[in-house]
Order: sequence, then C-alpha cells, then structure tokens
Amino acid sequence: MLPVLLICSDSGGIHLHYCAKSGKARTIHEQRSLFLRDMFSFWLFWYCKIKPLVISHNWNSQTDFTYFKIMRWGWYYLSTILDDHSRCILAWKLTPTMNTTDVQKTLEVALRKTGVDRVNVFLRPRLLSDNRPCYLSKDLKDYLNRRHIEHTHSAPYHPMTQGKIERYHRLMKNVVNLQNYFSPEELEREVAQFVDYYNNQRYHESLDNLTPMDVYTGRAKEVLAKRAEIKKRTGQARRLQNLQVQAVEV
Repeated sequence: MLPVLLICSDSGGIHLHYCAKSGKARTIHEQRSLFLRDMFSFWLFWYCKIKPLVISHNWNSQTDFTYFKIMRWGWYYLSTILDDHSRCILAWKLTPTMNTTDVQKTLEVALRKTGVDRVNVFLRPRLLSDNRPCYLSKDLKDYLNRRHIEHTHSAPYHPMTQGKIERYHRLMKNVVNLQNYFSPEELEREVAQFVDYYNNQRYHESLDNLTPMDVYTGRAKEVLAKRAEIKKRTGQARRLQNLQVQAVEV
C-alpha cells in the first residue's frame, strides 16, 4: 500500500494529512517527517532509475608541494595528494618545477587510481590546497571544472588548515633527508619506498592504530574485529596460564 497525502479544508484553511503505510494515527510532526522521508526516497529511486551509475562518493583530498635538494641538480619539488579521511597517499610526482601542469599531472594519477572520474558521482570531489600561484591559476580552475572537482583554498598564512599533509611532509622529510641524493631517480625510489611504508605499514593513532590503506579500502572494521578476537583469546590464555601456575605452587 502506497502512502497517501490527504488534502482537507475547514474553517481554518487547507491542511495536509500524510498517511503512512501502517495506517496508524500520527501527529502532524510525524506526518511531515514521514512525508519528507518518503518523498526523498521516491526522488532518489527516480534519479537512480535514470542514472544507474550514480553513487555517493565523498572524495575529499589535500594537496601541497614540498622540496628536496639533489646534488648537482638543484631543487626538485614533490607534489602530493592525500585522502583527507584515511590519510592515504593517492598520488605523488617529483618535478623540477612547481607549476599548474605539475598539479594537473598529479591529479591525473589520483583520478586514475581512484576511478572517481569514470562514474557519475552524487557528491562532487573536493580538493583543498594553499594559495600558491599554481593553485590560483585560471588553467587549474578550468581543469577542475572539466573534471567536476570543487576547489577550496586554505586561509592565507594558516598552514594548520592543511595540517594532515603538512604533518606527512614533515614526517617524510625526516626520513628521506637522512641521506644525500645525486639523481632524481634515487630520490624517486626513496620516496616510493616511504609512501609504501606510510600507506601499508605505519599505524596511525588517530585512525585507531590502523594503516591508511586499511581505512581507505574499508577494512577498518574487519581489522579491529580481528584484533579484538586476538585480544580476547590472549587474555583467556593468560588467565589459564596464571591458574596453572597457582595450582602448581599450591
């Protein structure tokens, strides 16, 4: 039975009465809530019927540049895109310049990896950056509009807005800068090794001691449940061991 919307008139004017499937008497607030809920469900069903590939994709990311010194080569710049929710490194690119083309190439790598540009998304992806000239250029704005990506700039002179990627760059440079590099290839290999370690092996306290890849790929609940089971079995084994020791002493 479909929900029914009744239109009644009296001396006080016209009133709307929404009857849900159950047919039970409801207050006007309950009727309004049910009406809005079912109208939204109907709209969502109709929209997905027309576009079956529509999904709700919350792709929020941060991007920034950092720099490295290569012996006899000069300064090289690392462009990185970090997933805001999981802190997973989606893409990075080492370049001798820091311009709009480098940003676009890094974004292309991230889009190919995530596949967000190959489906119709319900929520537009969002990119957070600072106010460098390469992020303020008209070419980048046109590129992001073509890719249907919203662009947000951090507050000027406020690096805490991009605290996650700033913290990642500091952590990475504390490790990568421990040795000198004599070619871009050497630096790229070292950065690739650190990104693999950061995404797949390093545990984050802010992520419930999970790796970024665990959170990004949706394995968080599975990993936490497995840990809880191991903790439970370990506690039972320890209690049994303590009881055996006490029995021997007696």
